[in-house]
Amino acid sequence: MVTSPPSDSLTTASRWLRVARVLWRALVGQGARLASGLRGAWRRSLQLRVVTITLVASSLLVGGFAYLIADKITGILLQNAETDVLARLRNGSEYASKQFNLYSKPEEAQLQDTIDGTVNYLAGGDPAQTSGVVVAITADDPSFHEIIKPRTSPEVEVLPLIGSDLRASVAAGNVAHQIRTGALGGPRTKYLVYGSPVPTQFGQLELYYLVPLTRQDATAAAARATVVATGAALVLLLGLLAALVTRLVVIPVRVAARTAQRLSAGLLDQRMVVNGEDDLALLAASFNQMATNLQRQILRLEEMSRLQRRFTSDVSHELRTPLTTVRMAADLIFAERDGFDPAVARSAELLQAELDRFEELLTDLLEISRFDAGFAMLDAEPTDLVPVVHRVTERLAGLADRAGVTIELDVPDAPVIAEVDPRRVERVLRNLVGNAVEHGEAKPVRITLGMDENAVAVTVRDHGVGLKPGEEKLVFNRFWRADPSRARQTGGTGLGLSISLEDARLHGGWLEAWGAPGQGAQFRLTLPARAGDRLTTSPLRLVPADAPVPFGGPRHGGLLAIEPGAAGALAIGPAEDASRAEVAP
Repeated sequence: MVTSPPSDSLTTASRWLRVARVLWRALVGQGARLASGLRGAWRRSLQLRVVTITLVASSLLVGGFAYLIADKITGILLQNAETDVLARLRNGSEYASKQFNLYSKPEEAQLQDTIDGTVNYLAGGDPAQTSGVVVAITADDPSFHEIIKPRTSPEVEVLPLIGSDLRASVAAGNVAHQIRTGALGGPRTKYLVYGSPVPTQFGQLELYYLVPLTRQDATAAAARATVVATGAALVLLLGLLAALVTRLVVIPVRVAARTAQRLSAGLLDQRMVVNGEDDLALLAASFNQMATNLQRQILRLEEMSRLQRRFTSDVSHELRTPLTTVRMAADLIFAERDGFDPAVARSAELLQAELDRFEELLTDLLEISRFDAGFAMLDAEPTDLVPVVHRVTERLAGLADRAGVTIELDVPDAPVIAEVDPRRVERVLRNLVGNAVEHGEAKPVRITLGMDENAVAVTVRDHGVGLKPGEEKLVFNRFWRADPSRARQTGGTGLGLSISLEDARLHGGWLEAWGAPGQGAQFRLTLPARAGDRLTTSPLRLVPADAPVPFGGPRHGGLLAIEPGAAGALAIGPAEDASRAEVAP
């Protein structure tokens, strides 16, 4: 006999096990997808929730009502059957007692014939006309069983259906009943068994009626089926009605939602259709009135903004001509200040300084107007950022010396190449380093340059007054100062960080800020290494390693971030080592 090696059976079993695992994973995945789809539909559809809740509630209500009705019908049928059998039992007991009282001894010859005739009479004479009713007479005294044999009409074995409890109760002289299930010469049927004592001169006999409940059960079953069918139809009707009513309400809401979405997308002429004079029509009319007012306000604000931008641009351009003339005269006076009185010479120096500041303000205003008008263009080219950082440091060395601040550099020895606009990047770094020197409180300012495969980043860290909670939301606003009363060293215009933010956005980069009171601040500029790429991470951490760690929580501080190409309001939030706030669309 040749048998396969055990390894073959093991291999087959392992294959079937793998197949079972694959099928189980597929079933689990399909179930998870189905459950996820149902949860999504439940969350999104108001109509589905209303219809489902209506169906469940109505099913419970109708089901309880149907149970009560069916139980009541069954009880009434059984009660009617019991009343009828009890009446027949009493009449039969009286008749049998009269017939059997003619005999004084159980041994009399005619007694058994009388019992047979009485049973047939009580059963209705013809067993075919009894509708399954069985009548039985037996003796309660076991000593009579040899003389008086139990008699039934029709002749079937009924003792198994007469329980011992029932016989004991009847033997005690009581009329009792019970419901039993059994077969009397046919299929198993439920019977209502009633028993009554029959007193005689020679002792007590027992009379039993066994009435089949087939007709009552059929009637109750038909009633239950009718109630269930009616309840199911009612539940479906209620569900359909709920769906129709909800649809009447949901459709205008959906139309309002779509109209609101179009309005938010800038289609300010979108309106809802007003039909009728009901509450939904009032909602549509109110919505249209709101949209009209919003459109009017938005157009007015757009016009005001356009006029403001145009005014700023025109004023900036128009001031160039008189500023040039004043600059020429001021340069001439400043060059000859040594021959003037000391007070006049000092005035010439002040005039020169204020003209420099005024010219810087005009330049910043012109740049802001270009950003507002959408005319700012990016002139990106491969640029080594290491010389750019050194150049910014050298140009601000004099300012740092006057403020008593040491600028520390942490830049790689190798070139850091990225496709950027060098003029704009240098301006951003100049603004960040200048602010750090100004707010550094004569403490060192550290500039760090880093890169990875996708991005380059520069951080500027100072240890000055820092940022209070909430100030990180305002630090990039135009003309905002953390402490207007504090003396300034640079005489800035208040537009530097705003322009830096626009420059970072134009590159598709991030400009982020962290700060804590008394712990200084750190700004991080992150730019894509290749123009047009989308940033996902930054090579440098925003929160510095020496930042304080609050008790019971992670290191955090204020954070402001701008996403690549984002337009809209900036979202501010707490920053951690590996997190940043997103820009609200």
